[in-house]
Amino acid sequence: MSLSGERAGADEGWRIGVLYSRAGVTGATESEHFFGTVLAIEEINAAGGIGGRLLDPVVYDPKSDADEYRRLANRLLQEDDVNVIFGCSTSSSRKAVLPVIERNNALLWYCSIYEGFEYSPNVIYTGAVPNQNSMQLAAWLLRHVGQRFFLVGADYVYPRESNRIMRDIVEDHGGEIVEEIYLPSDADPAALESVVREIHAVAPDVVFSTLIGRAARAFYRLYRESGLDPARVPIASLTMTEGETRIIGPQMCDGHIVSATYLNTLDNDSNRRFLDSWRARFGEQPASMWSEMAYNQVHLFAEALRRTHSLDTARLVDALRDVEIDSPEGPLRIDPGNNHAILTPRIAVCRADGAFDVVWESGAVVKPDPYLTAYGFGQFWLDGERP
Repeated sequence: MSLSGERAGADEGWRIGVLYSRAGVTGATESEHFFGTVLAIEEINAAGGIGGRLLDPVVYDPKSDADEYRRLANRLLQEDDVNVIFGCSTSSSRKAVLPVIERNNALLWYCSIYEGFEYSPNVIYTGAVPNQNSMQLAAWLLRHVGQRFFLVGADYVYPRESNRIMRDIVEDHGGEIVEEIYLPSDADPAALESVVREIHAVAPDVVFSTLIGRAARAFYRLYRESGLDPARVPIASLTMTEGETRIIGPQMCDGHIVSATYLNTLDNDSNRRFLDSWRARFGEQPASMWSEMAYNQVHLFAEALRRTHSLDTARLVDALRDVEIDSPEGPLRIDPGNNHAILTPRIAVCRADGAFDVVWESGAVVKPDPYLTAYGFGQFWLDGERP
């Protein structure tokens, strides 16, 4: 597989674009996206490709820069003869490339969780939206942790929208937001230390963090170093994963909480096969939500391509109506009404070894509702009771 912008396969291959950052603020997370994408492409090609033709990736690194995402997406579509791109992680990067994707009638596969409130016929959204993670997290925290929430996030669209949704849910169900703070995406230590001091001062029941990348990892370290105890005041997140707990230091993450559709401790045959393949390819680097979602969407694409034998956007999107795969997180398919994934929400608590124990999961898959048209806890149950 080519790791530059050059051709990676034979002239007759199915040419696709891969646009994930390996450096910069989101380099760690997007490297996991990249590894999941690599694994799926290699599996598909090792099995003979699609219709006897191999997937032929053209790969660029935007280095966490929104302008680079836009420029490189345009290069893929205009110069590299690509019509399908797997890429972007943050909402800011997705929004940077979306006009380019739509103008060229291309297809972007976007595997990150995000804030919802978007639809494009040119995007397949395979990550969770708020009715598949935020609502469940708010309900579980209100019932099991406490009523007083401290919100801290990076200053861009995803954290602000996620915090708006969390505030609405918490306040509508008897909780209280005691503070809401935003920092630059790559916040410096002094700013993070100020937030930690404020947490000590206001003594919330839980901290909901939408910090990202290096700043998020530094925040978790400072939290424990300052004497804050997750057993009494945990950090709850939608983005903390096994890869990041390893970087932070697993014991520093013990007791913190995540809402996610995939944890690598899931006990099912598909996950065991995925983890065997992952470890054979990448060794001790842990698989996570970021790598698993990226892996899944390449296999969804491959199934659609088997039906169409065409990279035409409209034909691929139409073929997805009939595609379901047995993914490591469970049955996975795309809702044809909004191009978002139908997923199984879960709540998990970090262990001292950096892995996560699932403490709650939905009894059934949850259809995506990216515009939150059905807003409230009545859409799901936790242990048969309202929080």
